[in-house]
Amino acid sequence: MDFRKFKPRPVKLSVSELVEAGRLEPGRDLPLVLTPAQPRVRLAQWAAQSAALIEEHLRRSGALLFRGFGVNTPELFEEVVRAVTPRLLAYTERSTPRTSVGGDIYTATEYPADRHIPLHNENSYSHAFPRRLWFCCIQPAERGGETPLADSREVLRRLAPQTRARFDEKGVMYVRNYGQGIDLDWQTAFQTTSRAAVEEYCRAAGIKFEWRGEGRLRTRQVRPSIQVAPETGEPVWFNQAHLFHVSALEEGVRADLLRTTAVEDLTRNAFYGDGSAIAVETLEEIRGAYRACAVTFPWQRGDVLLVNNLLTAHGRNPYEGARRVLVAMADRQLAAPTGQTGAA
Repeated sequence: MDFRKFKPRPVKLSVSELVEAGRLEPGRDLPLVLTPAQPRVRLAQWAAQSAALIEEHLRRSGALLFRGFGVNTPELFEEVVRAVTPRLLAYTERSTPRTSVGGDIYTATEYPADRHIPLHNENSYSHAFPRRLWFCCIQPAERGGETPLADSREVLRRLAPQTRARFDEKGVMYVRNYGQGIDLDWQTAFQTTSRAAVEEYCRAAGIKFEWRGEGRLRTRQVRPSIQVAPETGEPVWFNQAHLFHVSALEEGVRADLLRTTAVEDLTRNAFYGDGSAIAVETLEEIRGAYRACAVTFPWQRGDVLLVNNLLTAHGRNPYEGARRVLVAMADRQLAAPTGQTGAA
């Protein structure tokens, strides 16, 4: 037999045979880790053919970590993101500084390296927020810089029934003062220099606004504290009261600020939806629930993390050395009315 006449035939593997699912630690499903089971698996191509499988894994785990695929440039990251969630969102109504690296791909929050960013759900203070959140580690920090995760369902379950009931009934009022030189100015937050455009946005989003002279703007908006995840029908803790409230500042910074600034003029603060004060003890209870639920893993170069923004909160640990993590947001969802979850 002349084997020279035979031509090799490509072997077609199913999508489930190309990528393996596993855990970072035994018994821990957050995040679920997906790694290549075959050499030279191109993540964007595999993901485009595996949308249903990815969605099922994401619904069960709340976050997926794609590791070992060599996604180490903004271009490769965007290719993966658009293969799964083509409807990317611009970062509007901003609360933190970020830089666009092309299209709707952004740097992660550009706070100083020594600052800790508390666990939170992206844009949960807004009338519209992303259901999907992507991260890509281009350069891990020399030390620290992890992105902690927490199950938003478990955070809610850990809160006292009276805390859940009060927040579910009243919601959260977010108050922001722009143009005081400490936080973002309104031009950056709303990505426009037009006052008319800001007013139009605020009216459409249910935000009360007040121009206060010298380019200063004050806004108030009431948002729900609890949402229902459409994928599972479960209530989730979904707000940033603990992050916006003045008690989130370091004690020395907070004391100095309150000596010179009236409470109503703070760059950001949070109240119950009826304008009443939230007790610091209640906010510490919320922060304690986040700490109890937090899971952390070290970034590796080329890691891609996909988060269900309703099911899973995220944060950032302080770090040393250079760190570069990119972010993309996708699949817009409108906030539900306050007090309609029955989650108490």
